Amino acid sequence: MASTATGCPRGALSDFSLLDPQVQADPWAFYQRLHEERPVYRMPETGIYVVSRYEDVRAVLLDTTNYSNVLLAMEALQGDNGRRYQAILKEKGWEHVHVLHRTDPPKHSTHRRLVDRVFTPKRVREILPQIEALAHQLIDRFIERGECELISEFALPLPGMILGEQLGLDKNEFARFQKWALAMLATSNEVMSDERLREIAEIELDAQHYLAEIFEARRVNPTGDLISNLVHSAQEGEEPFTVHELQNLLNQLITGGYETTTSAIAHGLWLLILYPDQLAKLRARPELLKNFVEETLRFESPVQGIMRSVTRDVTLNGTDLKAGDTLLLRFGAANQDAAKFPEPRNFDIERTNANSHLGFGLGIHYCLGQQLARQEIQAAIKILLERMDNFALSRDMPAAPYVLSLNFRPLKELPIRFTKRAA
Repeated sequence: MASTATGCPRGALSDFSLLDPQVQADPWAFYQRLHEERPVYRMPETGIYVVSRYEDVRAVLLDTTNYSNVLLAMEALQGDNGRRYQAILKEKGWEHVHVLHRTDPPKHSTHRRLVDRVFTPKRVREILPQIEALAHQLIDRFIERGECELISEFALPLPGMILGEQLGLDKNEFARFQKWALAMLATSNEVMSDERLREIAEIELDAQHYLAEIFEARRVNPTGDLISNLVHSAQEGEEPFTVHELQNLLNQLITGGYETTTSAIAHGLWLLILYPDQLAKLRARPELLKNFVEETLRFESPVQGIMRSVTRDVTLNGTDLKAGDTLLLRFGAANQDAAKFPEPRNFDIERTNANSHLGFGLGIHYCLGQQLARQEIQAAIKILLERMDNFALSRDMPAAPYVLSLNFRPLKELPIRFTKRAA
């Protein structure tokens, strides 16, 4: 749970699994044991190596020689089921291929150059008024009730509608797009039955065929939205993205935009409920808002992990790895490393190095949308605090409050009550 750090679990490390919903919901003591006993730990269920210490995770992120992004986390986790999933997509749509964050230099450099022309800091700055206006509009719908379910009524539609509008999709279909995102993420986050795999494939195929029509429309008639700009991002002498590559680019943008920012906004408000002293400090010193966001991202780490493959035999913190091994870089554990963040389960919005967290990655694969995500989280929390007071849970959270996920940390719901602040 977000509110506590329990004592270290007893028994062998192999008695605990990151695929266990209980461990996923409250992983902090397990992470502490990994730091102390097995900083590079081979998961017996999958053979994947979990890298938990901050400096080790950082070193792998910055080393594109010994560690590669050219892998599909789906296949690493699903095995034969992953290959069947690819076959279904290939038969009816477009299978997953290596683009952008699934590539290494020099291909990654080419893709990143094309995408960076679209996701500019100037564009992000220009949409801040739009983010703030939408936040107020969403709050207007429930503020007189004195309660809401924050995720479905605010934390999801805010980034969902903004990204939809920027991409050039119908912003009012954000719930459909989130369903796509959860399906696209599912193959890398849960071990699937054949029935579940086919169900998820159909949802992703729905997304692919919807997007294919938009790619073709934007190719013929550019409109200035992000999809249009990606379709036309190549300059003279450069190869444009193929439809196949565009499908996988949008997969990455949709999964990033419709899940992690929602999770961070929800966790941010929940933490303010759990830690009223920090809420009082933030109200007294609004200039701490940016650091509050960074501490939230460190403390809860909406992206708990990301995978890499080993390119050659190498030793990492005393553990011998072989070429072809898969690593799970555990951002959630690295951000709880006491060697980097003293008293890591102390939520402290004045923590001086909070922005050193690895929640957005590091190096050449640093998250493409991190500027937009930070801006949306800051705006969301700022406006919630301006419009409301006396936040509290309106009912107890469920015993298992998180959606089952190996690499992400989404809350199922966040029911809150509040009082309206005087204008």
